Amino acid sequence: MNESKHTDLGSFIRQQRERANLSLRRLADTAGISNPYLSQIERGIRQPSAEILSRLSRALEISANSLYSKAGFLDEEMQSPTISDALDADVRLSPSQKKVLLDMYKALIHSNGSAASQANEQE
Repeated sequence: MNESKHTDLGSFIRQQRERANLSLRRLADTAGISNPYLSQIERGIRQPSAEILSRLSRALEISANSLYSKAGFLDEEMQSPTISDALDADVRLSPSQKKVLLDMYKALIHSNGSAASQANEQE
C-alpha cells in the first residue's frame, strides 16, 4: 500500500470521528487502542490491521467494509449489500422484526421523495 492510501484512510477515519463528535482519546478508548497509535493512523504513518479497522468501525458505528475498502483490503468496486439483504442475514432479528425495519426504511426513503425511493420500493 502506498503512502497516499495510508493518508486517505487516516483522513477518512478522522472525518468519521469528527462527524461522530468523538475526541481522539474517546475513540481510542472505545476501540481499545492507544491514543498515539490512533493519531499515527489518522496521520497516515501507520497502517492498521483488519482487526483494528473492525474495532474502529464498531466504535464509529460505520461499516467495516468502508474501512476495509479505504485500506485496500477489499475491492472498491465490490457491491454493498442491500438493506433487505443485510436484514435477512441478521440472525438476531425475528422475521416480523425484519419486516417492520424494512417497512420503516421504505417509508423513510419514500418520505424523502428522492429518485432512490422508487428503486428501493422495487426490492
